Amino acid sequence: MPAHRAFEYAVVRVVPRVEREEFLNVGVILYCKALRFLAARVHVDEARLKAVFPDIDVDEVRRHLDHFVRVAQGGADAGPIGELSQAERFRWLSAPRSTIIQMSPAHAGLCADPANTLDHLMATRVLSPARPQ
Repeated sequence: MPAHRAFEYAVVRVVPRVEREEFLNVGVILYCKALRFLAARVHVDEARLKAVFPDIDVDEVRRHLDHFVRVAQGGADAGPIGELSQAERFRWLSAPRSTIIQMSPAHAGLCADPANTLDHLMATRVLSPARPQ
């Protein structure tokens, strides 16, 4: 049985009008130091985004989100931040912001396979439709 390792994650949110505090989850960033894993996955459901925020520039949102994915991957393609360590990149990605792209507070957990955990978090936090309570 594989050992479970600590991980942290944050949910990526689109917040078009910060003053209203309304948002849609569009991605997840997951960092597992022990397994040297950092990845971001995003999914923009254009119809859903436009239904809630009709005036939003979806192409601009996608450009910003693509940059987050590149920063998580690391390397020169992501600019100077892409050259930082995984821990520093996760901290930069998950830092609080007052822009259209924001993060949830960081959450922690244990996992044996961070890629599968990221898939699960995407499925449950981003891709599944909201259920009425």
